[in-house]
Amino acid sequence: MQTEISFLADDGVQLPGVLTVPDDRTEPGPALVMIYEAFGMNDEMRRVARDLAAEGYAVLIPDLFARGRVKGLCVARAMRTVVRGRGQELDDIEAGRRWLAARPEVDADRIGTIGFCLGGSFALLLAGSGRYKVSAPFYNLPLPVPRSCPVVASYGGRDRTTRGFGERLQARLEELGVPHDVRTYPEAGHSFFSRPPGLLGRLTKYTPMHAEYHAPSAEDAHRRIVAFFREHLDGTDSID
Repeated sequence: MQTEISFLADDGVQLPGVLTVPDDRTEPGPALVMIYEAFGMNDEMRRVARDLAAEGYAVLIPDLFARGRVKGLCVARAMRTVVRGRGQELDDIEAGRRWLAARPEVDADRIGTIGFCLGGSFALLLAGSGRYKVSAPFYNLPLPVPRSCPVVASYGGRDRTTRGFGERLQARLEELGVPHDVRTYPEAGHSFFSRPPGLLGRLTKYTPMHAEYHAPSAEDAHRRIVAFFREHLDGTDSID
């Protein structure tokens, strides 16, 4: 079941979001905080949430752009927060996580995060927060990783903007001794997991990102992240 919701941010603002819960959920179970890509909240992000709910995960997508009116400015502010490692968007994500953890359908000790593009960078930041059991970043920025929960990460080999990022992340996770599954799909570009919307989405496949949906890579990435979640999120152990 997918519903529009709102939750209270730390500064008292009511922020919208989308909550998707498995249809057969009868007791508290694992959940994900999902951070959307730079295109913002759209039908593709909702579709991804439904696909994950079908695998048994409650999914909250907080609408991080809801505070602004101009999407480009919202993206720029969010990117600044990613680079700085602090800012309003991270505060809002944490408020959403607390709201999700308090839901009767959710086991507060079994919450992970997943994100795409801009959201992938947030997912990698959140991996080091100590609040999530697992993180699944897609085509994120190359960020410092001082500590991390288990990570399953995915990149497109045709995406020149993230070239080599997967190898660097894998090396760092190996240094930390963190369970991980990092894969670069040679035939895929940026945004291969979803269909970029609108005219801009159609044009991005002609950029160095080569951003477009690539079904074989998306299907394999879905299989991998679900298998990784089964191992590292579906258990009952509390976060260390």
